[in-house]
Amino acid sequence: MSTIETIHDSTAAHGSASLRERANGIGQTLAAHAARHDRDGTFVTEAYEALRDAGLLRAGVPRELGGDGATIRELADLQRTLGHYCGATALASAMHQHVTCFTAWRYRRGLPGAEATLRRIADEQIVLVSTGGGDFTHPAGRAIAVDGGYRVSGRKRFVSQGAVGTVMSTMFPFDDPERGMRVLNMAIPFASEGVVVADNWDVLGMRGTASDDVVLTDVFVPEERVLADRPYGVIDPPLQVIASIGFSIISGAYLGVAEAAYAEAVTVGARHPDDPTVQRALGLMSQRLQVASWALEGALTQLGDDPTPSYDGFLAVMAAKAEIARAGVEVCDLAMQVVGGAGYFKGSIVERSYRDIRAAAFHPLTPEATLVAMGRHALGLPQG
Repeated sequence: MSTIETIHDSTAAHGSASLRERANGIGQTLAAHAARHDRDGTFVTEAYEALRDAGLLRAGVPRELGGDGATIRELADLQRTLGHYCGATALASAMHQHVTCFTAWRYRRGLPGAEATLRRIADEQIVLVSTGGGDFTHPAGRAIAVDGGYRVSGRKRFVSQGAVGTVMSTMFPFDDPERGMRVLNMAIPFASEGVVVADNWDVLGMRGTASDDVVLTDVFVPEERVLADRPYGVIDPPLQVIASIGFSIISGAYLGVAEAAYAEAVTVGARHPDDPTVQRALGLMSQRLQVASWALEGALTQLGDDPTPSYDGFLAVMAAKAEIARAGVEVCDLAMQVVGGAGYFKGSIVERSYRDIRAAAFHPLTPEATLVAMGRHALGLPQG
């Protein structure tokens, strides 16, 4: 058993063996192309072909509709496994998985449009894309009411996997003349007139995710594609559920990236088993990963398989994500120390993980914002 599998099995006993086995089965395909896509800043095309061939894009679809019926915990574990081979693949596909998982949540409550979307994912393995991380409580752009729906315009940032997306789950502010500013959650096909994917993703890490901007210009959205009408600037109950599901699954991807760096450090460190500095560094890395794993496990346990809206649950997920973000950076820094100069070269697993892990801190809530939110909650203050 590999170093990664040992730490993974010890902290994710509830994960789906079949999904993990399928992920490991395509892992070498992901790994073979990861360095090239990272170097060139191109989308992980081969990885998505492998995900489709393995049926993993339908993992979160309920069984009765043709999927695996994977739980939030199982999807987090799936993305964690993918992260051992290619962080960009794990993060990009996490966006599809969490929107699918929330759509399944809506389906269980009989909400409109959910079943049809899930059947398309099962039958065609279409790709769902989220812009929620860049929007969250204060989305970019604007929506204007027109006959039969809305006209929306705006520039959405960090739209991972937009290069292959079928439908975009996004948000727009709408100034309602009676209720004031609102947020409309919408499902917009990428094929809609006025939707353009910009080719502008040139960043430090996670370079294979194709997280380009998407520009929407006067795009018509029919009323039936408006999935929610929420208050502006607030983490309200629907957003609590969306974020709790989404960032649990996304956190799994980052945990996998840190574990990949650790595994490489163990391999190299084994050449110097009597060096106490190596021993200590590996011990600290193992400890940080263990605690981060427990944090995610605890948040997933608090959420359950079918979460109800809960600000406490939302904060539990944010706390776990913050722990993974901080621990991941420390682990990757230590891995660079253990591996030494070889880890400093482009193409090294450690060098790529060192850059990829830093993206974890940019997802809302950031680690610092999480501390403020938890402190305000402890004091009984309203959301900041």
